[in-house]
Amino acid sequence: MTVFGCRRCDATLTVPVSRVALPVHAGQKYGNGPGSLASALEPGTFAVDPLPFGPPWRRWAELEAGEAEALGWYAPRFVVSTGPVGRVLLAPGDIRGAVVDPALAGDSACCGLDGDEPNMVCVTCGTPVALRIDDCGLRQAIWLNPRTTHVIEDGPGPHPVLDWPDLIEHRPGIAPSEPDGGWHPMWAAAAASALAHLLAASGGDPMAIPDHQVAAVFRPALDRLVSRIGTEPEHTLVLAGPGLPEPDGDFALIPQHPQTGELWPVAAPVKPVPLAWDAWRHLAFHRPAKPVGRSVPIPPEALPEMLPRYRFAPDGRIFLRVLARLPEVAQPRLRAIYDRGSPYGYTFYVC
Repeated sequence: MTVFGCRRCDATLTVPVSRVALPVHAGQKYGNGPGSLASALEPGTFAVDPLPFGPPWRRWAELEAGEAEALGWYAPRFVVSTGPVGRVLLAPGDIRGAVVDPALAGDSACCGLDGDEPNMVCVTCGTPVALRIDDCGLRQAIWLNPRTTHVIEDGPGPHPVLDWPDLIEHRPGIAPSEPDGGWHPMWAAAAASALAHLLAASGGDPMAIPDHQVAAVFRPALDRLVSRIGTEPEHTLVLAGPGLPEPDGDFALIPQHPQTGELWPVAAPVKPVPLAWDAWRHLAFHRPAKPVGRSVPIPPEALPEMLPRYRFAPDGRIFLRVLARLPEVAQPRLRAIYDRGSPYGYTFYVC
């Protein structure tokens, strides 16, 4: 099991937790409340952010030649963190021995806690050790500060790693529809990341999507971003992964293992496009019930929808963030797509 503690006094700060891959929706902001979003992680798990976070912040124009690329950014951002790497994400209920210090909470948030510096302190020695997030529209989270916390026990933890067949059986994915009929925020994040990887892999070429449900998720945004040039041929995007046939297309949406971060392998010349497991699993295996008592086959587009009827828009902030971290964004076609975005995200709605 893995347990984190205070670097100064070694007091225990967490319950035993198992490491998982950092989900793409970890730092998501979706809508404006009321209330915060659910935690990005299940109880008893933790994930590590490999990127710098927090102060000191540097404006893009202040960075020296090659400095942005060394930090992993290939397109302009308003500011870039040069703070510590390795902050640890936890579900809020897994913290122990730390409390919010009102003097550190600040007043920059709206209805809850937010920020980029610790607002929780170790109850044993008073060292600032973690950042609590629960402001409106944000993912509830505890982020341990890598400067003031460390691992005091290391091991496999309470959640064993599942192989792909076990994932299919025990982790059925997340339905795209919320109780109010709108789209689930995780889907907005997952689709945004996959869309950025698809553009990077394809260079922004037109894309045919034979699967009706996959097209319902990606077609509107692709049509908004990618325009046809004359008779330019289309590539094909298909689903591939455990339990599915070998992909018959140019690009394949493949699952990312939610615990290890491993990507399902596909053989060249098919190019992989990673998609979060919980969205991939639902697209690959969930199908609406077919009407009974009919002998005539029903085309896929005539089946009842398994997706919400509201128009879908990927998360614009996550799209730009993922695209900015891919070297392919330097290609003129993709840089033009990136530059049409704004610091607050990307508008994908198609009028």
